[in-house]
Amino acid sequence: MDLASAAAIGTALAVGLGAHGAAIGDGLVTGRAVEAVARQPEARGSVMTLMFISIGLIEALPIIAVVIAFILMGKMGG
Repeated sequence: MDLASAAAIGTALAVGLGAHGAAIGDGLVTGRAVEAVARQPEARGSVMTLMFISIGLIEALPIIAVVIAFILMGKMGG
């Protein structure tokens, strides 16, 4: 396997797995936030704030994966 093929496979894996992991994380965080608000409605504001901060941090993973994909695409010349 040459370098271009390995970089192409690495690019696909980085973006695909990064997006998959973030989707699972977003679902888990949102589900737990809904459960927390259902149990304690008066804490809705703080729960939602923490949820949005957590989702923002989780979404950093696919952004980093796309940057890595661009770096790998540059290594393979395309």
